[in-house]
Amino acid sequence: MVAAPQSSWVVTWEKLPDDFVLDAEPVDNINQPALAAALTESLELAELLPAQSLVMTNYGLCATVNGRTVVKAPDWGYVPEIRVPRDEVTRSYTPQLQGDLPAVVIEFLSATEGGEYSIKPTYPPGKWFFYEQVLRVPNYIIFEPDSGLLEAYGLNDAGQYKLRSPDDQQRFWIDQLGLALGVWQGTRENRTGYWLRWWNDRGELLPWGKEQAEREHQRAEQERQRAERLAAQLRAAGIEPEE
Repeated sequence: MVAAPQSSWVVTWEKLPDDFVLDAEPVDNINQPALAAALTESLELAELLPAQSLVMTNYGLCATVNGRTVVKAPDWGYVPEIRVPRDEVTRSYTPQLQGDLPAVVIEFLSATEGGEYSIKPTYPPGKWFFYEQVLRVPNYIIFEPDSGLLEAYGLNDAGQYKLRSPDDQQRFWIDQLGLALGVWQGTRENRTGYWLRWWNDRGELLPWGKEQAEREHQRAEQERQRAERLAAQLRAAGIEPEE
């Protein structure tokens, strides 16, 4: 167990008790799993998820604050490295005890809870307070899927979240992933609207699986047409091309 004393509370990193009852309620709406899956898919296809990294979706992040267990389940999150066997984190994850602190957590604005901005420090603490003061997650992202509103917060020198300004493309660079996060509008899985997407340092959009398959099909078709044109030129010159 690793202890981290704070000014008015004490945080310890302890394994979640086996008899602890996790929240089993469904997510707020049908879009949230699709939004989270889209973020993960493009990272996986780009081979940007190391073997010991951990991606979480509506999954318990744990800490013990003043002797009481606190669990928050971000809509999406990324941990650069876990240092225990993966079967030890199938139910929940305790930073520091089991690996790195999360590098980024993302919450989709909820119409029912509204707790994404909660700075409530008393038990149970609010999400904002938990990510900022307990876990000290360097990147806290809040996304409103219906309007496309995207807010990115980073820890300042005082250890408090400060609203970041986007770049000229209205994206936010995430150092720990070496990628930019931004809003994209289009259709996926029968949902047309706003999505969160990743861009690399060359400004290239990381594709989803369907998009990657379409690009490969287009490249194959272009190569086929090029080969047909070359064959036609050879025949016009009296040369029969090899099969």
